Amino acid sequence: MHQVVSILRGNGSELGAKVDFLSQADAYSPAVKEVERRETHMSWVFLAGDKVYKLKKPVRFPYLDFSTLAKREAACRAELRLNRRLAPDVYLDLAPLRMSACGFSIGGEKGLVVDWLVLMRRLDERAMLEHAIVAGRIAGWQLDQLTNVLIRFYRRAVPAFVTPELHVACWWQSLSINRRVLLDLHLGLPAGLVRRVDQALRSFLALRSSIFMARVRERHLVDGHGDLRPEHIWLGGPVRIIDCLEFNDRLRMVDPFDEIAFLDLECERLGAVRVGRYIRRKVARGLSDGMTEELYLFYRCHRAALRARLAIAHLREPNPRTPEKWPTLARNYLRIAGADAVHLNRLLRRPGDRRASVRRGGDGADLGEKSGQ
Repeated sequence: MHQVVSILRGNGSELGAKVDFLSQADAYSPAVKEVERRETHMSWVFLAGDKVYKLKKPVRFPYLDFSTLAKREAACRAELRLNRRLAPDVYLDLAPLRMSACGFSIGGEKGLVVDWLVLMRRLDERAMLEHAIVAGRIAGWQLDQLTNVLIRFYRRAVPAFVTPELHVACWWQSLSINRRVLLDLHLGLPAGLVRRVDQALRSFLALRSSIFMARVRERHLVDGHGDLRPEHIWLGGPVRIIDCLEFNDRLRMVDPFDEIAFLDLECERLGAVRVGRYIRRKVARGLSDGMTEELYLFYRCHRAALRARLAIAHLREPNPRTPEKWPTLARNYLRIAGADAVHLNRLLRRPGDRRASVRRGGDGADLGEKSGQ
């Protein structure tokens, strides 16, 4: 069951006081003109001048635990360390949030440490890949720089250690959770489409489990980014990739092409199909590790179903933020998953060359100087 534990009892008012303080321009040294604050599922983010401060919420979910000060400090330190792999000059430091008789303060030596902040350099959001896609302004050379960064990252990534049998078992578990949540009648998603997607993924996993085991034995699984989306990719000079999934090591244990399939999916959802395909083809050439078209398609279809599940699951929370947003988003992901499921079924039924390289897919045409959307 999808469990959600919101802000822990007794911490709500304390968190509110911290958020109020960090929302004040004079909380920072030197003071800034204004502070823009943003709330995510797990954090509060404060954009203050040329810096960004991130405060983790005292929350606990099945996949993370920020319920104590010590656990939040450990998560902040992990965030700093892991994100410096792809954004070393963005993740600057940690800063203690202190409380004394004079109130809250950031840093310094006076007062009791009541929380920790991740301190980041503020990036120009206009240079984010997501913004560039929406604006329709992406040059081929920018994507070449991005793919070069990704290729170097995956080549140097620490291998992930797991048994082939456990790896396959984890896939079955993920498919079961997706199906259970997406077929919840209270959430109102199209059951027929959900079942078609689920059937295609289950058929592939049953027939091709040896492929997943081989990827493990050949050491293709690595400690990756974990959340490779256009909104986390900065195309300024040089390319920086932020907000890796720091709170759960197991969820970062991925096949690089699983992450690339996720990025490809997100580009398509934003309307830039050719951008995603271009990235896929360039990374496949750079890594040359035997990735097949059908496995890549499985990864993409599963990611779409997973994103649909994560979106619609917000409605299971006691007080979901922007409840009108999630059904539409979930349906958009399911639409893409449905198309991928059809293609995946065709590949499973195709005689002969069932393991064609991903580089020979029919949707890998060259991207010109400007991307089409």
